[in-house]
Amino acid sequence: MKKFSWKTALLWTLPVLIVGFFIWQGFFASVPAADSSVRNTANSRMTYGRFLEYLDAGRIDKVDLFDGGRTAIVETNSDKDISGLGDRIQRARVDLPGTTPQFITKLRDLGIDLDVHPIRNNGAILGLLGNLIFPVLLISGLFFLFRRSSNVPGGPGQAMNFGKSKARFQMDAKTGVKFDDVAGIEEAKEELQEVVTFLKKPERFTAVGAKIPKGVLLVGPPGTGKTLLAKAIAGEAGVPFFSISGSEFVEMFVGVGASRVRDLFKKAKENAPCIIFIDEIDAVGRQRGAGIGGGNDEREQTLNQLLTEMDGFEGNSGIIIVAATNRADVLDSALLRPGRFDRQIMVDTPDIKGRLAVLEVHARDKKLAEDISLEAIARRTPGFSGADLANLLNEAAILTARRRKEAVTMLEIDDAVDRVIAGMEGTPLVDGKAKRLIAYHEVGHAIVATLVKNHDPLQKVTLVPRGQARGLTWFTPAEDQGLISRSQIMARMVGALGGRAAEYVIFGDSEVTTGAGNDLQQVTGMARQMVTRFGMSDLGPLSLESQSGEVFLGRDWMSRSEYSEEIAARIDAQVRELIQHAYEDAIRIMRENRTVIDRLVDLLIEKETIDGEEFRQIVAEYTVVPDKESFVPQL
Repeated sequence: MKKFSWKTALLWTLPVLIVGFFIWQGFFASVPAADSSVRNTANSRMTYGRFLEYLDAGRIDKVDLFDGGRTAIVETNSDKDISGLGDRIQRARVDLPGTTPQFITKLRDLGIDLDVHPIRNNGAILGLLGNLIFPVLLISGLFFLFRRSSNVPGGPGQAMNFGKSKARFQMDAKTGVKFDDVAGIEEAKEELQEVVTFLKKPERFTAVGAKIPKGVLLVGPPGTGKTLLAKAIAGEAGVPFFSISGSEFVEMFVGVGASRVRDLFKKAKENAPCIIFIDEIDAVGRQRGAGIGGGNDEREQTLNQLLTEMDGFEGNSGIIIVAATNRADVLDSALLRPGRFDRQIMVDTPDIKGRLAVLEVHARDKKLAEDISLEAIARRTPGFSGADLANLLNEAAILTARRRKEAVTMLEIDDAVDRVIAGMEGTPLVDGKAKRLIAYHEVGHAIVATLVKNHDPLQKVTLVPRGQARGLTWFTPAEDQGLISRSQIMARMVGALGGRAAEYVIFGDSEVTTGAGNDLQQVTGMARQMVTRFGMSDLGPLSLESQSGEVFLGRDWMSRSEYSEEIAARIDAQVRELIQHAYEDAIRIMRENRTVIDRLVDLLIEKETIDGEEFRQIVAEYTVVPDKESFVPQL
C-alpha cells in the first residue's frame, strides 16, 4: 500500500481548483441573477411583438419587471392560449429590449398594474466569494509546498539560502564514539588527544606559551578510520562541533562556495572554542591553476576564501579545523603550510598489533566460538584496513547465520577472508581436462612457495572458483614487511611464474593457457620496479621513474621521459633478463619435483582444497622443506 503524501495530494488538488474556478466563473457570468425568479413564476414565453399586440388590444392586466427591465412577466385577461403551445396558461415571460420613460408612461395610461422587482445580489456575492476563495487556496497550497521543500537539499524553498553553510552543527556532539572505540592507530589517537586536552584544559598549555593548533589534516588510504577519529574527537571534546563535506561548498553558481565558507566561519566564531570537521577536503582544496584553461574558477574562489578564513587578516582564534583526505598529493601548498594545517597525521593501515586491536573492538558484539583466535586472523590479514576487518567479521557473522550455527567458527572466518579478497564462491569444476590443468597450475604456485626459502608460507591451495579465478593459492606472510629484500622479490616472481612453468613442463609449450595472464602482469610490474625504482639491476642504484604513475592535470600534463632511449632499451633488457631468470628457476623446480607434483594434483582433484600444513608434510616426504619461520631478510 502506497504511503500517503501531502505533496502529491496538493499537486493533484491545485489543477482541480484551477479548473473549478473557471467553471464557477463561467457559470455565474452566464446565468442572470433574476433567472431563478423568472423560472419560478412563468413556464411560457411570449415574443415582444405579440406582447405589443396584446398591449394594444387591452388584454394585459399586470406586468412585473425583472433584471433591470430586460425581462417581464405578463398576466392576460383571457383564457385564450397565448403561448401557442396548446396550454391555457395566463402568465408568460417576455424578453424586453429595455425600458424607456415612454414605455412606463404607456403602461400607466392603460391602467396596467406595474411592479418593478430589484436585482438580487446572490450572483455578485457568489462571484466575489469565488474570486476570493480560489486565490487564498492557491497561495496556501504554494506556501505549504515551499515549507515542505525547504527541508529538501536544493529544493525551491532554499532558493534564498544558497549562500548559507550546510554544515551540521551540534552543541554537544553525541556521536557514540570515543577514543576507546578507535583501535589500531595509536599514534594518530595520541596526536588528537592533545587537541582534545587543549580544548578542555587550555591553561596547561598556555602556561608554557603553547598555542592551540589551528588545523589538523588526517591523511591515509580509504577505510583506515579518518572519519571515525573525527567522530571520536567530537565525542570526547565536549565543545560545539561542525561537520561538512568538501563537496558541499561548491555549487554551479559563482560565489556560492565562498559565501558558504564565510557563513560557516561566522557561525563557528560565535560558538568558539569549537571544532570544524571537513571530510574529503580535496574536493575543494585542490591546487589552484590545475587543469587546462585555469581550472574551475568557482572552486578556486572557495579555496581562496577558505585560506583567508583559516589564517588571514582577522584569524580564527578558538577554532580548530580537522580535515580528512586520501589525496594529500593534490592539495594546494598554501593549504598545507603551518598556520593553516599545523599538523599532518598519517592514518595508515594497521600492523599486526593494530589489526588485533581492531578485531577486538569489532568482536565485542559478535558471538565467537571458543576456538577462534583473533591473533591468527590478524596474522592472516596483512594490508587490511579497519573497515576491511569490520567487514570481514560481519561477513563471517552473516555466513554463520546462513548456516544456522550458534557461534562464528574459524571455518566462517576463512570463508569470509576468501570472499572479501577473491569474491563469491562459484560452482565447483567437474572432473575433466580443464580441472586437471587448473590443478597443475595451482600446485605449481604452491610447490614453489613451499620450496623457495624466501617466499611467503603457503596457507592453502584450492580448486573452488571465486570471482574470475578458477582456482586459488593463498599465502600468509610471516610478518608485516615494510621493507622487502631483493631475494624476497625474486622469490615472489618465481612463485608467480610457477603456474605457467607447471603448464609448460607437464603439457608442453603448445598447451600453455591464458590462465597465467594476471601472473605475468604482476611479474612484469615487480621486475620493472626493481630496475627503475629500487636500483636492483645491472644499471646500478638509479631511480628512473617517479613513484606516482597518475597524471595530475596542470602539473603533470606535459610529461617527459626521465632517461634517454639508450637507457630505455637497457631497462627493457634488464626486465626481460630478470623475468627469464625467474621463469627458468620455476621450470627447474617443476622438473625436479615431478613425482610429488603428480601426487598433490591427484589429491587436490579429490579434496578440492589442501591446507598449507598438509601440503608441506607431503612435500617433506620427497625433499627437504626450508624453515621459513627462521628466515630473516638481510637488508
